[in-house]
Amino acid sequence: MQSQVTALYRHPVKGFTPERLDQVQLTAGACFPCDRLYAVEDGPSGFDPDAPAHISKMKFTVLAKIPRVARARTAYDEATGMLTASAEGQPDFAGDLRGAAGRRGFEAWLAGLLGDEASGPLRVVEGPGAYRFMDSRSGYVSIVNLASVRDLAAKLGRPVDPLRFRANLYVEGWSAWVENDWTGRTLRVGQARAEVLKPIVRCAATHVDPVTAERDIEVVKALFDHYGHMFCGIYLNVEEGGAVREGDGVSLV
Repeated sequence: MQSQVTALYRHPVKGFTPERLDQVQLTAGACFPCDRLYAVEDGPSGFDPDAPAHISKMKFTVLAKIPRVARARTAYDEATGMLTASAEGQPDFAGDLRGAAGRRGFEAWLAGLLGDEASGPLRVVEGPGAYRFMDSRSGYVSIVNLASVRDLAAKLGRPVDPLRFRANLYVEGWSAWVENDWTGRTLRVGQARAEVLKPIVRCAATHVDPVTAERDIEVVKALFDHYGHMFCGIYLNVEEGGAVREGDGVSLV
């Protein structure tokens, strides 16, 4: 069964704007490059950078908790550490997230945007070393099958933006939902090879329109009502690194 990578995305700050890439270099045993590198605590999370451990997404400013996060449009420059952010009714922000001044600046900007929807205080935290703020303890790279998203949209009778699912790779060419049965199988993704770890269980973050920041579709309920599960997409563990480009093939080994 053959398919094709139609888009690649990273999310440098957990919960914020997806950034589209033309290509990426995947590394064995590692997360998608520059993905969920930073997160913003909404009140103390208990995260210890000296002993990093998995933390619930609900400790951070994420769409599942605060839909208004989607109003922010962010972009991250990996070479300089500069984050830019804009939102209607807010002054533009630019600051270096590698330093204290830039982090405090983004925290203040975000507090102005979120208002009383945030519990606060807000604090930017960075994943030390190879640690990333993933939703799953074993989710390193995520793929969404666009045919599955279209099938869900057909059941709902309305469009469903694939970016609701905040994946790293979007693929075309598979039958809808076939990926749910691939746990333990191996995929060739461009020049990389990866094991399918498990389907991705979806949460209320998918209820939020990434353009309007409104909770407008109960995606989790729709998945269960129409299919008897709450999956959309799969997690991969990269076993053999390599380049992946838009247009590359993806196939079961």
